[in-house]
Amino acid sequence: MAMSNNFAVIFSVLALVPLCFAASGGGYLYPQYYDHSCPKAQEIVKSVVAKAVAKETRMAASLLRLHFHDCFVKGCDASLLLDSSGSIISEKRANPNRNSARGFEVIDEIKAALEKECPQTVSCADILALAARDSTVLAGGPSWVVPLGRRDSLGASLSGSNNNIPAPNNTLPTIITKFKLQGLDLADLVALSGGHTIGQSRCTSFRQRLYNQTGNGLADSTLEVSFASQLRSRCPRSGGDNNLFPLDLVSPTKFDNYYYKNIMASKGLLNSDQVLFTRNPQTMALVKLYAENSELFMEQFVKSMIKMGNITPLTGVRGEIRKNCRKVNS
Repeated sequence: MAMSNNFAVIFSVLALVPLCFAASGGGYLYPQYYDHSCPKAQEIVKSVVAKAVAKETRMAASLLRLHFHDCFVKGCDASLLLDSSGSIISEKRANPNRNSARGFEVIDEIKAALEKECPQTVSCADILALAARDSTVLAGGPSWVVPLGRRDSLGASLSGSNNNIPAPNNTLPTIITKFKLQGLDLADLVALSGGHTIGQSRCTSFRQRLYNQTGNGLADSTLEVSFASQLRSRCPRSGGDNNLFPLDLVSPTKFDNYYYKNIMASKGLLNSDQVLFTRNPQTMALVKLYAENSELFMEQFVKSMIKMGNITPLTGVRGEIRKNCRKVNS
């Protein structure tokens, strides 16, 4: 669904509004952070992301997801990007990320280009935030001004990744709690879940809905029957764990509001998607609202992405600017 002219104007105006957010460490995030130290930073990120998405459409969703999975663990500090070394146990080994999180090579390419242009200036955490925005735009979604100035962590948290990131099989109260712990409310939860309008998920992430949702050997009663049958054809009881399925069966590569329309038709792929419509009257109302009004969804998605990007970033003298996003500086 194309944005209306009025909606485009809204985001054009937003792009001109200076955003400044207080952050941990006594510093601030603001869009002009690299205007003097690395003026081509955003252009470089955008160029590499565009090339990666042109090569593989799915990469847009993968890069958006990296930012989400990073911010929910120790804040938006690029801890997710660290490989295991010395005392660091990589978050890539955590259940939500193992054989799932991807796009690290694209981040490496962006970092290499930025190090060549302006050495040890642009943080990996800011690269993740910019890549998420650029990926959304390339998929047909809204643009926004990204507050910048995050620094990179000196460590990772495997337990944080396992415990803090919402899982496909979590109950809605658990998901709500995980968002609340990050300072995110129900509107943020429903809007950010709308990121599932693009991307794919593995059979292993929703198999229980097809065969044994509540331990009674039956499929999830909130899953549309013909859709469930279609899914079972490529997601058997055993095997096929890594078979991929679109999170939005109508427009899987376009950033739009069909995700919400699918949920209302009982065709949400993940349990964590469908429960937004079946388990809570407030989230149900928001699903209906965003299904009916694409502009409102996009507007809230932008607000929630900026809010999520401001989860306890490191600023000032805290952390560092990594030379290589996969390891701390020596």
